[in-house]
Amino acid sequence: MNLAGHDIGVCSWSLKPTSAEDLVAVMDELSLDHLQLSLSSLLNMDEATRQSALDVYGASDIAFTAGMIGFAGENYASIATIRKTGGLVPADLWPARRDHALAAGALAKRIGINSITFHLGFIPPGNDATYASLIERTREIARAWAADDIDLLLETGQERSSDLLLFLNDLNAKNVGVNFDPANMILYGAGDPVEAVSMLGRHIRHVHVKDAIASARPGVEWGKEVPFGEGEVEATAFFRALIDAEYDGPLVVECEINAADRLANVKTAIAKLEELLG
Repeated sequence: MNLAGHDIGVCSWSLKPTSAEDLVAVMDELSLDHLQLSLSSLLNMDEATRQSALDVYGASDIAFTAGMIGFAGENYASIATIRKTGGLVPADLWPARRDHALAAGALAKRIGINSITFHLGFIPPGNDATYASLIERTREIARAWAADDIDLLLETGQERSSDLLLFLNDLNAKNVGVNFDPANMILYGAGDPVEAVSMLGRHIRHVHVKDAIASARPGVEWGKEVPFGEGEVEATAFFRALIDAEYDGPLVVECEINAADRLANVKTAIAKLEELLG
């Protein structure tokens, strides 16, 4: 599916597939052929099971918009716990997370995926002692992936766009960009997503389609994810901002609502996209 020049896709983890065959079947049901693939799920398989899944994907018509990784030990129970445990920030977990990221890069090269997204973690202030180490950790992964022509895309939400822009400028790595998720800005209380698109513009290389409602205590308590079009992401203004930023990449539905039928919410998001862009 392509709408207004954008390939429309979905995140594999949003579909809760029981197998590669199940994932391909659900993609057919959605009439989609673009997918962001969880590489961590594949890396957690034994080699025989992993190769079997890759064979299924290879025999399908699925095209991958990007890969995605998460890290063991990340705790999303609250904003406070993910602040301590997220991404590349915890020094004691850095060696294991570096190894996981490098393994993901090797797997992406094997599959033919040319970008991988993840949450960097909460970026400390530039004058914080840990800021320089976060720059170096990110740069190490970026350099390793660059050797295989793989981009590192940092997902928005855990920091304000101005802080992310400063980090990207200080990092100064051509293969590092942004996976823009408007709902995360609201869930974390990190600012207005439409304004953030304008600020991050040229760095945006992949976009999640997701919606949310802010909490009464933004930045302290989680907001609430809702089906796309039912929250505080001003969809028309959001897509207009993407046009102004000359973004022509994929729009990928992500749904992490704790509901029995995520598939229905994915279909709602696709219908909204067709309404707005079709």
